[in-house]
Amino acid sequence: MSNFSSIDISSTGLFAQRVRLDTIANNIANVNTTRTDSGGPYRRQEVVFRAHSGTFAQNNAGVEVESVVESNEPPKQVHDPSHPDAGPDGIVRMPNVNVVQEMVDMITATRAYEANVQAINAARTMASKALDIGRV
Repeated sequence: MSNFSSIDISSTGLFAQRVRLDTIANNIANVNTTRTDSGGPYRRQEVVFRAHSGTFAQNNAGVEVESVVESNEPPKQVHDPSHPDAGPDGIVRMPNVNVVQEMVDMITATRAYEANVQAINAARTMASKALDIGRV
C-alpha cells in the first residue's frame, strides 16, 4: 500500500462492494433459472467479506472478498405442471432468490460504495489542502 492509507482502505471497500453488486445482479438475472449445468435450479450466491489482518498503522487495513458462496436455503417449490422442468407431481424447483431482498441488498451495497467514494474524496481534499498550506 502507499502512504495514503485512508484512500487504500476505502479502495478495498470499493472493490468489495463492486463484487457484491455484481453478485446481486447475477442473482436477479437468474431468478427464473430452473436448470443449471450442475443440475437443479440456480442457487442464490452470497459474498463473504473478511477484514485484512493488519492495522491502519501497518498500512494494510481494509476489507477483502473471502469468497462467493451458494446459499444453503432450499429452492422454492411452485406447482406448475405445464413447466418443462416440472416433476411428475407438477412441482417445479425454482431458485431461492427473493428479488425484494436482492434489491434491499443492492441499496445497502450502493450506499456503502458511495460512502467509500466520499471517504476517498475527503482524503484527497485534505491532502490537497495540506499541499496548499505547504506552498504558502
